[in-house]
Amino acid sequence: MVRWLGILIGTLRSTVRTHRELALENLALRQQLAVWKAHQPRPRLTALDRIFWVVVSMVWKGWRNSLHVVRPETVVGWHRRGFRRYWAWKSRHRRGRPGIETELRDLIRRMSRANPLWGAPRIHGELLKLGLTVSQASVSKYMLRLRRPPSQAWRAFLRNHTKDLIALDFFTVPTATFRVLFVLVVLSHDRRRLVHFNVTEHPTAEWTARQLLEACGLEESPRYLIRDRDKVYGERFSRQARMLDIREAVITPRSPWQNAYAERVIGSIRRECLDHVVVIGERHLRWILSEYVDYYNGTRTHLSLAKDAPEPRRVQPPSLGRVVRVPRAGGLHHEYLRRAA
Repeated sequence: MVRWLGILIGTLRSTVRTHRELALENLALRQQLAVWKAHQPRPRLTALDRIFWVVVSMVWKGWRNSLHVVRPETVVGWHRRGFRRYWAWKSRHRRGRPGIETELRDLIRRMSRANPLWGAPRIHGELLKLGLTVSQASVSKYMLRLRRPPSQAWRAFLRNHTKDLIALDFFTVPTATFRVLFVLVVLSHDRRRLVHFNVTEHPTAEWTARQLLEACGLEESPRYLIRDRDKVYGERFSRQARMLDIREAVITPRSPWQNAYAERVIGSIRRECLDHVVVIGERHLRWILSEYVDYYNGTRTHLSLAKDAPEPRRVQPPSLGRVVRVPRAGGLHHEYLRRAA
């Protein structure tokens, strides 16, 4: 404030000086300013300095010719920033419809995301049943906008058709003689049960179609079959599926998560069995997998089945006797049973 008072007094004194004295004083001030800028290229200006130049630029047309400390673009930027801050401050005091709480907005978006078939009236009705008072217009404002027509998600499809679904997938196994064997697994989604598997060195569409017949022909056929877009599932395979009245659900390219249960069981086979043995040949691999499939279906417990096996195991109370260990899958795993002494 003292500095600005000194500037004001100096301005008043300049009004009574001669033109020659003012010219010499301006020359001296410009020389001192040049020396000061050489030692301090970027001067530190206060908020009052910025306000001064903004006001001067509004009332004096020739203000650009007297600028030496900053560029004219900098002063214009100060003015625009002040304009934005002014209107931002003024907008905070504008009166209108009060906004809804953040938690309620998040709840509307969660409902909209989880129920793509619901519109604003349906979500509004659910909110009213939860004791939340909000207008339907606000619900329509904050709900998610779908980019395509609503349809059930892939996970919802799997959940709704679990009892009628099987999944197929191939995986490879190297042998001790550097051959590569292909293993086809068929998994039932209902109880995560491995209903069929087979091994071959040269998979074809005819061979794969025959495996489908062996897996589903002797029992009630499922309604849906999930598979990837491998060329081994040719027209012969699709024709066999139609003969069994099975509808194919082909996953999108490069989306193994859409066949997650089959991918998970293949991972279990690798981690719990094949990673611990050296496969000699096709016959040896078929024997190893048959032992593991028996263990997987009849003994191994699953989190998704409430710690039960795909083929339900009965609970053995202590009254049945002591606990004994029975080796399974060639001794890689064990089953614990109670037997009388």
